[in-house]
Amino acid sequence: MATTVAVTGASGGLGEAIARAFADDGATVALGSRDSDAIAALADELGGVSLRTDVRDEFDVERFMEHASKAGEESGIDVVVPCAAVYHGDAGATPLGETAYSAFDDTMRTNARGVFAAVREALPHMDADGRVLVPTGSVAREAQPGYGVYAASKAAAEGVVRQFAADCEQAVGLVDPGAVDTDLHGMGGRAPDEVAPLFTWAASVPEELDGGVLGLAEWKRSTA
Repeated sequence: MATTVAVTGASGGLGEAIARAFADDGATVALGSRDSDAIAALADELGGVSLRTDVRDEFDVERFMEHASKAGEESGIDVVVPCAAVYHGDAGATPLGETAYSAFDDTMRTNARGVFAAVREALPHMDADGRVLVPTGSVAREAQPGYGVYAASKAAAEGVVRQFAADCEQAVGLVDPGAVDTDLHGMGGRAPDEVAPLFTWAASVPEELDGGVLGLAEWKRSTA
């Protein structure tokens, strides 16, 4: 069956790698990002579609999901991966007590509210067997000094995901790839293309995904 996958934050890093992994598996990918040129070039390469999308603007997200729902051979969206995220400052050196209100608001609006908007606006285009994969990290559950509002935003996003999982027929869950080497935090880790298959696998196990956190250990055990 043809699969349509909508990815926000798809202009680079983990979002781009995830879009590539799903496209390699034969999915039609719909790419959203504030960098319209980057996603247009990637969509041309992958045979997908793109639309400039700022996840802080729910009307942008609504338009993107409508666009994504028309991208495949069949109407609708099968998988949503909200990857758009920001980190203001240097990772590990942004204690919450020194965070500017503007940085707090923008981080929460992008990283937590942006997840809410992506899922909320995708649901009308998804059947009951749809899947939502939200990237997360251990900092959302195990506080570490210096990660400030970024950690708080990821914890908030996890709460949003768990509540959607309780409220929706679709499988809504979290995917934790561990530290990933992207421009978001600049702290190194695994290459995005090494962990992107974790997301395509997570989409294939909706019973395990729904309401839970799937990580590298679960992936390796399942695919060993």
